[in-house]
Amino acid sequence: MPRMNASDQQIAADALSVPEETIVDACDDPPLPEFGIIEQNWETDPITPAHVATHAARAAESLSFADVPDGGEVALGVGSRGIANLPTIVAGVVDAVSDAGYEPFVFPAMGSHGGATGEGQRAMLNELGVTESTIGCEIRSSMDVVEVGRTPDRDVPVVADDNAVAADAIIPINRVKPHTDFDGPVESGLSKMLVIGMGKQRGAQIAHKWAVDWSFRQMIPEITGRLLKELPIVGGVAIVEDQHDETTLIEGVPPSGFLDREEELLETAYELMPTLPFEELDLVVFDRQGKEISGQGLDTNVIGRRPFSINEPAPETPDIKRIFTRGLTEKTHGNAMGIGSADIIHADIIAELDAETSLINALTASTIRGVKLPPVVETDRAGIVAALSTIGVVDTDTVRVLRAADTMHLHQLYASPALVEAARDRDDLRVVEDPSPIEFDNGQLVAPSLRE
Repeated sequence: MPRMNASDQQIAADALSVPEETIVDACDDPPLPEFGIIEQNWETDPITPAHVATHAARAAESLSFADVPDGGEVALGVGSRGIANLPTIVAGVVDAVSDAGYEPFVFPAMGSHGGATGEGQRAMLNELGVTESTIGCEIRSSMDVVEVGRTPDRDVPVVADDNAVAADAIIPINRVKPHTDFDGPVESGLSKMLVIGMGKQRGAQIAHKWAVDWSFRQMIPEITGRLLKELPIVGGVAIVEDQHDETTLIEGVPPSGFLDREEELLETAYELMPTLPFEELDLVVFDRQGKEISGQGLDTNVIGRRPFSINEPAPETPDIKRIFTRGLTEKTHGNAMGIGSADIIHADIIAELDAETSLINALTASTIRGVKLPPVVETDRAGIVAALSTIGVVDTDTVRVLRAADTMHLHQLYASPALVEAARDRDDLRVVEDPSPIEFDNGQLVAPSLRE
């Protein structure tokens, strides 16, 4: 079934959204808090852009190619996340592999993303700037997989991209970071890319189904071990980013370090992960969500909610009473996975929604609650009024409200007066702009999104 055209999407958005006038009348037209701007003070040490390719090449050069025949093909796995400097990093690895006398090619290692089609996954790489011209090698995109073994106790099939399996060597390239759905010694990174990303839709679906009874924290290490035994994986290129979403580390990890070294890198990633600067909040307004921001659209580690994870507890903090999400990113291509984390959403999300892609993602991940639609409002003012009217008695001087671009970009934030005053007493925060009344144009926020 073809996706609805823009006109039909807007009709659906109009039909589902509640008018601002209706909400304001129902809530007795309450006063809203003012917004100032605060900034988080982070000490970072990123790799300068001019040196990113060199660091990536050195990471690849640190791996052993002793068992790879001269001129052999090396499959480089690249995912769908919005990793900083991704084309440059991939190009650096390609150059190193080529200079060593081998033939590199890239394959999408992104599970079911891209609508679970080879063309869709190639398009996702293209959106991330990873094209044959930018990286200097061929891209082979297919959803075909090969079963390479089974786990010893549960007899779970272990599958991998057939292009990668046919190569003489495999190198996944991925960012190491906290996962949105589970906590464990390894979370998002090289091992998960092997198990779920390289497994394509079938591998991702197998993993998520078995996670219901067999947790990811146990499954991923075991299946990773099987893949390392059965396939010519010579290592991986691990990336760690800082709070500003900038590359701070690129490291070659040998097969023997896929679990131990990844665990150490994950600890570093946790230390550098951007977070909201307050543990208790009445409302957070997010301007956008998307798959390149987080696998769940909004990073569950940032919002303290994990409503559709599989047998995993939610993070203890922060405690956010209401979340209002205003839109989808362009690069998510209508995939609204994780929209169920919000309490209220803007009609723009419905107008941009690709229901088919979103549901395929949810079915593959066995988390259909993630695409349940919250109440839809036609304007920003309606969303803020509705959210604040459902948390009890609100005093505009004491209510705790933040507005953020998304869960990845948290350096600068719009903040209500109570939070601006709290920021004045903290060394890790700086007041950029004092509070002033929120300005709307036909019900929509006028102030721009605070993106880096």
